[in-house]
Amino acid sequence: MFTDSTIQQDIEKELRWDPGVMAEHIAVTVKNGAVTLIGDVASYWEKWAAESAVWRVAHVRSVTSNLRVDLPFASERNDDDIALAAMSILDWNSVVPASVEVQVTGSVVTLSGSVPWQYQKEEAERALIALVGIRGIKNEIKLAPVAHLADPRLAIDEAIKRSALVDSSHVKAHSAHGVVSLRGAVRTRAEYFEALHAAWAAPGVTQVEDHISIG
Repeated sequence: MFTDSTIQQDIEKELRWDPGVMAEHIAVTVKNGAVTLIGDVASYWEKWAAESAVWRVAHVRSVTSNLRVDLPFASERNDDDIALAAMSILDWNSVVPASVEVQVTGSVVTLSGSVPWQYQKEEAERALIALVGIRGIKNEIKLAPVAHLADPRLAIDEAIKRSALVDSSHVKAHSAHGVVSLRGAVRTRAEYFEALHAAWAAPGVTQVEDHISIG
């Protein structure tokens, strides 16, 4: 039987196992499967790595990250330099459209503009995670998909059934006017992300409402 105590122990082991995370600087608390992280990390990438490590642990239901990015002196960059570097990275990314814009304030990168697909919005953020000198990323990119008249529900259900990760008997899609609602339960975070991916891949989807429970 898994208790909060055993989940916490597994998380602490996973954080120590990840070579990109300084686990001794991170405190973990767990209540009813909900995890809270507190501490300092040396880069935004390490914060992301720590949060990802937690989600790899079985029976985690949610993660609240209160990790603070405390940049070492050698990693500090001014906002203009960060903005130029971020724009260069996105310019060389074949997935991210030129419509994406970058602003930097207080070492926090804000992404804006519009893209046709959710995966492009996600890629713009992912491409900047390891950028030196950043303390955070705000992804405010809006979706502007090409109009699609067909109901995507059946196509999403078929995509979920094809998936090797998702138990399709436990996840169902509902849709109206470009908004897809996913309802049901999944076993792991990987299964959860796979269900979301199936929904966002449908043409014309502007929003996915997440009503999926994990665990």
